[in-house]
Amino acid sequence: MSETTDAVARIDARLAADPNRRLVMKRHFKVSPERVFDAWTDPRIAGRWLFTGPTSQTHEIELDVRVGGKWRIMDRRDGTDYTAIGEYLEVDRPRRLVFTFGMPMFSPEFDRIIVEVEPDGDGALMTMIQEGIMPEAKDPTEEGWGWMFKGLEAVLG
Repeated sequence: MSETTDAVARIDARLAADPNRRLVMKRHFKVSPERVFDAWTDPRIAGRWLFTGPTSQTHEIELDVRVGGKWRIMDRRDGTDYTAIGEYLEVDRPRRLVFTFGMPMFSPEFDRIIVEVEPDGDGALMTMIQEGIMPEAKDPTEEGWGWMFKGLEAVLG
């Protein structure tokens, strides 16, 4: 079993044991679904909002956006390097992006992030689902994504 297959199996087991280990957030953007999707997959755009914030000192981003491709983002805040890593599981532009997400400095476990984008009136509706999340991490994680999505909105204009 590959490392990613094993991580996904552990995520599925955590969800089977507790279906509440899921965070769902929705946002409407007044741009095309393609622009929203590309904001997740183009390093020049993603580097301006994804896993970064107003206190960032340095930000590095590597995205190999293909099934099986790896991604890594390092953001330095207050002298500490925060590194997020994962692997792309599904890439269906502009509708769906699925990848694993982990921060080894905090936990050896990975979550699964599902981003679905659909046309919605004058723009696009983005649904982000984080699966496998620890119950005690839900509130701070939702707050963190909320800040990032404000950054995404600013980047998209």
